[in-house]
Order: sequence, then C-alpha cells, then structure tokens
Amino acid sequence: MKLKLDLHDIFNKGHDIDRALRGIMDEAVAKKATLVEIIPGKGSGQLKKRVLRFLDQKDVKQLYHRVEKDSKNFGRLFVHFRWK
Repeated sequence: MKLKLDLHDIFNKGHDIDRALRGIMDEAVAKKATLVEIIPGKGSGQLKKRVLRFLDQKDVKQLYHRVEKDSKNFGRLFVHFRWK
C-alpha cells in the first residue's frame, strides 16, 4: 500500500505542515503501508529541509525503515516502511 502527501497547499503554514506529516506517518503505521510519498515541491528547498528534519526526529525515525530522495524529481521524497 502506498500513501501520498502533497504539501503544496500548506507550504507556508508551519503547524499544518507538522500536523499533516504526523498524520500521514500515523496513518502509514495504522494501515501498515510500505511506502509514503511526500511532495514538498521544488521551490527554494526550505520545505523539503523541514520535512527531512521532521523525519529525522528520534520518535519519528523509529517508525520507518529509510528515506529515499527521488533522483528524477527534486521535489519528492519516499519514506519506506518494513513490517514483520
């Protein structure tokens, strides 16, 4: 199962970004999704950095297996999960 989160609409709303990221991670865990696609967009790269900082938090990092930056599209990240 793959989930998708597009942050284009809330790129300038800090609390909404964190809430959306937390929500998609919780949903991925609940549904045992194998992949979450996060689209911060290209822009200046600040939103992508914010997403990566969020994913690097200790409590969030233990939820997923790895993060992949899309080599073909700078404005997209993949968060991979591994379930036993």
